[in-house]
Parts: sequence; structure tokens; C-alpha cells
Amino acid sequence: MAACSISNINGQIRYSVPEEIKKGSLIGNIAHDLGLDVQRLRSGRALIVSGDSTEYVELKTDKGILVVKERIDREQLCAETTPCSFTFEIILDNPVELHHVTVEILDVNDHSPTFPKDVIHFEISETATPGARFQLGSADDPDVGFNCIQNYIISQNDNFILKQHARQGGAKYAEMVLQKPLDREQQPRLSLIITAIDGGNPQRSGNVKIEVNVLDANDNAPVFNQSVYKAIVAENSPTGTYITTVNASDADSGTNSLVSYSFTNMKVISEIFELDERTGVIKLTGDLDYEKAKKYEIDIEAKDQGGLGDSAKVIVDLIDVNDNAPTISIMSFFTPVSEDAPLGTTIAIFSVKDVDAGDNGHVVCTVDQNIQFKLQSSLRNYYSLVTDAALDRERVAEYNITITATDSGSPALSALKTLNLKVSDVNDNPPRFQKSVYTTYVAENNPPGLSIFTLSAQDDDWNQNARVSYLLDETTVGGSPVSSFISVNADSGVVHALRGFDYEQIKSVHVCVKAQDGGSPPLSTNVTLDIIIQDQNDNAPQVLYPVQTGASVVAEIVPRAADVGYLVTKVVAVDVDSGQNAWLSYKLQKATDRALFGVGLQNGEIRTVRQVTDKDAVKQKLTVVVEDNGQPSRSAVVSINVAVADSFPEVLSDSKGRC
Repeated sequence: MAACSISNINGQIRYSVPEEIKKGSLIGNIAHDLGLDVQRLRSGRALIVSGDSTEYVELKTDKGILVVKERIDREQLCAETTPCSFTFEIILDNPVELHHVTVEILDVNDHSPTFPKDVIHFEISETATPGARFQLGSADDPDVGFNCIQNYIISQNDNFILKQHARQGGAKYAEMVLQKPLDREQQPRLSLIITAIDGGNPQRSGNVKIEVNVLDANDNAPVFNQSVYKAIVAENSPTGTYITTVNASDADSGTNSLVSYSFTNMKVISEIFELDERTGVIKLTGDLDYEKAKKYEIDIEAKDQGGLGDSAKVIVDLIDVNDNAPTISIMSFFTPVSEDAPLGTTIAIFSVKDVDAGDNGHVVCTVDQNIQFKLQSSLRNYYSLVTDAALDRERVAEYNITITATDSGSPALSALKTLNLKVSDVNDNPPRFQKSVYTTYVAENNPPGLSIFTLSAQDDDWNQNARVSYLLDETTVGGSPVSSFISVNADSGVVHALRGFDYEQIKSVHVCVKAQDGGSPPLSTNVTLDIIIQDQNDNAPQVLYPVQTGASVVAEIVPRAADVGYLVTKVVAVDVDSGQNAWLSYKLQKATDRALFGVGLQNGEIRTVRQVTDKDAVKQKLTVVVEDNGQPSRSAVVSINVAVADSFPEVLSDSKGRC
């Protein structure tokens, strides 16, 4: 069954549907009525939120329609309240839109009138005069409007007619009016049928049987001293609280003047109030709830022993107390939020509600102070939680945001809702080294593949944005690419030597390495690694002078008149190593006459250590060892021929003579 009517007033959509409509029945084309494209419903992830009785409707976003989700019983939903409706909101995001929808439930005639009792007994004196009234009360019909009770009829009889009345709320009730006096001797008992008929189509009806026992002599009916009694009571009043006292008097005497009081609308009233049938005192026996009922209208009947009676009404008004805390309903919550989200980014949309009245239902919302968020409200009781400052995941990775809703009652009641918001990472931090330049030392002649250093960069970002790779910047060393000397492991940052270094060729290698993260786009930082090659004692000293040719030639002549300390010659040697590996010392290893010559330990100077004599041989042969200071040390040997003579011919003559 389709919706009966559609209206759009001030941005609100209103539909009307009859109760008991089948599941799946169309309520309305929400997309058309809101002027939205069906695609917008899908892309905006439209959903029903924050509504009363939202279980009754379903949003078909693929068709843009609202349909009935569950059976709707108007009487269960609204009882006697009319018109009967429920409201809800439809929310869309990207951008956020909020639309209010009201669905009015139309009554159908699905209930028959019923009387509180199956049989009503009256004892009526035969002296009752025409015009005497006998209260029948009212039948109950949960339907409303024209579907509720419209008429009462009485079965055919000679004594009574039926009169109908309407109470202040519109409910109709009936009373029997004596038209012709009773005659107990002719008819001591009467059986009548009262029928209540509603106005539905088809009509429904309900019956009650009236049994009249005719008595003698009671000719005065009780009369209330007020037609309406009023009382005021707080909704949190305890059981036993006094409400009021009703009073009716009867002009008769004796037992005919005894009056008893009773409720005529027993269905709900007797569960909440208690009436003393003798004293007329009304007390509270049940729980009151202002949010369910703001007032009660109690129909009271006073009867004497002869069945004559009168009716009155007691109106009990309830005073609201602050007994309901606000409720917070989260409609949308967007987590995680990117750390580069602009100010004013919506984090959550929520509504607050307090079913109390007046100030007790006025709600104020706040959010934690000293955090990066604030509340905005453009609609009553609807709020958006938005960013109020820049976010930084590296400083705070998640927030527990507490929303507090407080009413204006005394004492005030409040509700809390905590949202756990996670901040997602963006690549806004480059890798960083602790230093801009690192220095490491490698001994020469190292084996290829030697791990010589480990570079480590930290990235404050997260996950892929913090995954660091190490890349070697291609430069040259001595005309060769640095990658032929050095490699860097991209994942671990370990630096390896690809070949052995020779200190005598390369003293140091300067390497530039880039640390790059895995973000998009990636961020990077450069660092310099200075690799200092350390010398090893891998070279022996080299004798530069005297030059060794292999021929036995007199190299130096010492005159016989030479004094002590005469400089014969000087051994000159070098060592291409460095440091102590190149510190040289000179020692006399062999000599024809060790007592005649000495060698300077540091300078290699060969000098006479005593006066030359005629007895000294003309030819002297010296062997000098040149030794470095390495560990272990390396050495070179040089042979030196020295002639002790005053002239070169003398040397030659001595040479011939010896031949």
C-alpha cells in the first residue's frame, strides 16, 4: 500500500502510512522528494540515524526509496496519542547533509470495543423515579478518530433508555436513564444488552450484559460535592503518597445512605492509584513517569446500596523532575584522520537528547579542553566534532576524546561518550642521521667484502613512510667510480669494501650516501662517510745511496790521517709506508774492522770511531742493515767498500799487488 501523502516543509519530509501495512511496502521516494540523485545516496553512504522507532523503516539506497521494515501497530506505538508519528534523520557525508523525516501512522479499524466487565450488576429500587441515572462507564477501543467508539445502543426494553456523553478528552460513555418506573412485583429482574459500536468500515462492536435486580425504597442517589477534583504530584513521589479525597453524600438514611467509591476506567488507573471504597481517599500505588504521561484523568463512581450513583473526575497533573540523564548518539565517526587534515575537518557527527521537560531537558555539550578539537552546532541538539589545531602523528598518534552532555536540571545530570580517534601518518619527516659526517678506519690490504661500517638513519613517520633505504651516490675515487671500491646494503645500511685498499695509493675515500624513505613522494637525507685507510708495514726500506750495482767497486776513500768521527759516507734509504712503519734505523751488520767504523742509528752516517793507523788494511768492506719500526719490521742490506789510503793510485796499487 503506497503512502497517502507527502509534504516538504522547511527542509522536513513528511509521509503518512496506515498501520499494519505489509513489510516492504513503499513509504515514499525519498530521493525524489529531497531532490537528490540516487547516486548521491550511494556515494554519500546515506543511512538512517538518531530516530524514534527507526526499526520500522528501511532505506533502499539503490532505489532511493523508504519501505516498511517491520509491522507497525499504531496502538502499540502511540496508545491514545493522536496524531501518531515517529521521526528520524537521514545523514549523508562528503559533504555532510542531514534531512529530517516524519512518518505519520494512520489508524485502521483493527480493534473491537470491549467493556471492562462481561456483566454489570445493578440493584435498583422500585421507588426509583423516571429520570434516575445509572452509570455504565465506557467501553475501551484502542483505535482513534472515527475508528473508536461512536455509539452505544441498548437492547429493546420498556424501562430504560440510553444516553451518551463525551468526556473532556472526547471519549464517549453511556448511562441508563429510567424512563418508566420499575415494578418489582411484576418483574423482579431485568437482563439487558449494551452494545458499543465504532465508526470503522466495516464496523466493529462489543457487548456487555446488564443484570438489574429490583429493590425497594432507595429513592436518593449519591451526589459528589465536586464534579472535578484536581491534584498535583511529583513524578518521583514514593508509593503511598496521598493524592486527594473524593466525597459523595446520599440523602437517604440507614444502609441506603452508605456510599462506595470505585474507578470506572480500571484498565490502567488501578495499576498506579488506589481508591479506598469507603473513605474516598486516593493514594499512589505505582510508579509515575512524566515522560510517559504528563497527567491522569481518573473517572470515579459513587454508588449507594441501592445501585444509585453519581460520577466525578479526578485530574492528576505530574511535575517533572530531573530523573533522566542526557543521551549521546553518534551518527558518524570518521577514524583514522590524516595528520595533515586541515582545520575544521569533521571527525564525528552526533546528537543529544534528554526526555525531561523544560530546563531539565535543556542540554549543553562540551569536549575536553586542551585538545585539538572543538564542537560546532548549526541545528538544535546536533553537533559536529571538528579539528581546531594541526595534528602531528609523531607527537600524538591517537586521542581519547570525551564528549560531555549536561542538562540544566538541579542537580544536573550528565552523560559521557569517549571516542578513540587514531591519526594516520603522512610522509612529512625525512630520515635523519645523528651526524652529518661519519669517519671510519680500515687497515690496508683488507679482504674484499669486509664490513667496515653501518649507517643508521631514523624516520619518525610510520610503516612504509618510515622504511629507510640506503643509496650510494656515484662519485669517483682516483678516477674510478666509488662503487668499484664500496657498496652499501640498501636495507641494513652496512658498508662493505669491494676490494683491498693500498695505503700507498689511496689514503682515504669520501662516500656520499642518501637515506631515502618509502613515502610517496619519498623524502631523503644525505650523509658523508670518510673512510680513512690505515697503513700496514707491507713495504721494506729502499736504499737510495749508495747505489747497489753488483760490481765490486771502491766507493769511498778514507785518508790515513782522518780524525775520529771522519764522515766516510751516508746511507740514504726511504720507506713508502707511513708512521712508525717508515721510521728507519741503521745498524752495522758486518765490517772488516768493526773497531774502525760506526753507523749513525738514525741518520745512516758512517764515521770513523778511532784514529786510522798504518796497520789498517787498505780495503775495508762494510755491511749495513736498514730496518723500519713496523711490527714485524722489514729491512734492507747495503754493502759498502771503503779504501783506507791517501790517494786513489795507492788503492789501485794495493789492488794489483793482491792480484
